[in-house]
Formats: sequence, C-alpha cells, structure tokens
Amino acid sequence: MTAPIKPAGSADAIAEAVAILKAGGLVAMPTETVYGLAADAANPDAVARLYAAKGRPRFNPLIAHVTGPKMAQRIAEWPELGAKLAATYWPGPLTLVLPKKPDAAIADIANAGLDSIALRAPAHPAARTLISAFGAPLVAPSANPSGSVSPTTAQHVAEGLGDKVDLILDGGACPVGVESTVVAIDGKRAILLRPGGLARVQIEPITGPLEAPEADAPLASPGMLKSHYAPDAAMRLNATEARPGELLLGFGAIGGHINLSEAGDLAEAATRLFAALRDLDARRPERIAVAPIPDQGLGEAINDRLQRAAAPKDDPTP
Repeated sequence: MTAPIKPAGSADAIAEAVAILKAGGLVAMPTETVYGLAADAANPDAVARLYAAKGRPRFNPLIAHVTGPKMAQRIAEWPELGAKLAATYWPGPLTLVLPKKPDAAIADIANAGLDSIALRAPAHPAARTLISAFGAPLVAPSANPSGSVSPTTAQHVAEGLGDKVDLILDGGACPVGVESTVVAIDGKRAILLRPGGLARVQIEPITGPLEAPEADAPLASPGMLKSHYAPDAAMRLNATEARPGELLLGFGAIGGHINLSEAGDLAEAATRLFAALRDLDARRPERIAVAPIPDQGLGEAINDRLQRAAAPKDDPTP
C-alpha cells in the first residue's frame, strides 16, 4: 500500500511524522535540494530499514540532517574552517564532512563505520520543523530507489518508494533541484567530494581552492558512485540533435523535446533536471540525448549528475 501523503505545513502531519520516526519508521520529507528519506540517525534498526528500502549499498554513508551548529557539535568536531562555512551557508545546500566524536549518538551503519560524519542543516521550513520537533539528527538520503533519478516532488517519492515509506510529507517542488554540495574538512584543507546546489565559486572565497578527493579513498559522502541518478534509458551527453530512437534534453539555443532553460539559466536548469529526466524516461526512448551544459557555477553539479547518470549501471564502485 502506498504511504499517505500529507501537507508538510500541517502541525498534525509533523506530529505524526515525529511519532513514526521515534518508533523506528521512515518518513519522506521535502528539502530545498531533493526529497529525503528520513530515519532516526541513532537507531541502527531504522537505518538498516532505510538502506533496505532504497536498495542502497551499506558502504555508501548517509548525511545526518541537523537544525544547525549547536546540534552538529553534539556529534562532530568543529574545526574553524567548518565553522566559517556553516556560519555563511547554513541552513542551505552545503554538507560538511567532519571528524565524528567518539561518543556521538549516531548508528555506525549510518556513516558506514567511518570516523567522519556528513552533516547538513537544510533550509526547507518543513525539514527544519521536523528535525526540531524530533530533537535529534535525522539521516535522509534521497527518497528514491538507490541509483535512480532523485525525487523533487512528493509524487516522485510515491512512484519510487510508496510502499516502503510510512509517511510522505508534501512540501511542493524542491526549489534547488540537485543535491547538496559536499565538502570534507581536514584541518585547514577543504576537499570537494560532490558538487551540488552551492557552487564552487561561492565556497572558495572562504576555503581557498577546493581540493579533489584521493582516487582510492573510501566513500565519505553520498553521490560518489560512478553510476548514480540514472534513468532506465541509456544516455548520450553533449548532443546537439536527437538521433533516431532518442529524445533530446535541451539547454539554451538547443531546443530538444524538453529544454532545461531556454534562457540558458543554470539555476533554472538545476531545478528542472531530475523532473525532466523522469519525464523523458517515462516516454520509453531507446536513449536520452542531452545538450551540452556549461561547466561553471551550478553547471558543475549538473554535469556531475549527468555523467554519473550516463555511466554503466553495472559498476557500483566509486
């Protein structure tokens, strides 16, 4: 049976969601990036159920969602550089990977047994209300089957995980539309693990040039698998026209069957990306062709998602 969908702005729905989470259940909640599948970060059984619901590999760690620095400092060390980034961009689409405190009330399964923890303070009012009412961190990966296109509406959640979730909070379409940017803080070093809804150019005035992760390092963040965010159809990138059997996802002057932004606006393109991929995939093409996206600003995050969506689906490695 598909989970009930209730308005995220309803106090009764929030109270019901809190009760479900405290009982070890799963609640889909809206954030400004994508919809998240929330569970009590301290409850190993709830987190294990979350991994099972998504079909997510257990070596792929989760992000713990908090109300802000005060809650984050209960479970993570708080280096100066991380504090500066949080002061500037929290709440918002920025995840910080920080050293986990030894006594942190976080299930080991939630961070794949690592000595670090990924933390984010979402900006969406419903997510903030839910975390505040729950009173503790919630892990909340994207509310969709692992590896598939991320959900940006409550209906997307219902279509992908409707019978595996206890409640879906409907907060409308997500305004950012791609997942958070993930930055690991190692002393005075800042490492970009995943580009996302906060552009590199906004971060580097605080951190200096962001470093790339080591090629053989264990996964410290979601969104680092080679194959991820993928529709059922194969994909062809940097296309200027549709070939036979293809549907074209356009951008700017390259029209296509759906255009992410006729004006060439990268923020608009990011907001529309996952919904557009879902729409085209539902038409069952042999392949989805995608127009070139400038690799600047939010274009870095869009291209990251497209490259992972186009990767071979049988390769789960980072």
